[in-house]
Amino acid sequence: MRRRLRWEAPHGQTPKHPYRDTLLVYGGASILIVVIATLSGGGFGRALAFALAFFVVATLWSFRNWRNRLRAERREADER
Repeated sequence: MRRRLRWEAPHGQTPKHPYRDTLLVYGGASILIVVIATLSGGGFGRALAFALAFFVVATLWSFRNWRNRLRAERREADER
C-alpha cells in the first residue's frame, strides 16, 4: 500500500482569514529568500526577482485552492 502526504488542513477547519494568512506566510517567505540570498553573497536584484516570482506563483496557486475549497464547503452546507 502506498502512502501519500497530505498538506492541506483537515476538512472543516478553515482559517478565519485564509487569504490574508496566505499573503502573510508567502510574504514572509519571500523576505527570507531575499535576506538569505543577500547574506550568502548572491545579488540583491536577482534574489528580489526570484522572491517576487515565488510570491506571485505561490499566492495565485493558494488563492485558487482556497476559492475551490470555500466553494465546496458552501455547496456542502447548502445541501444540508
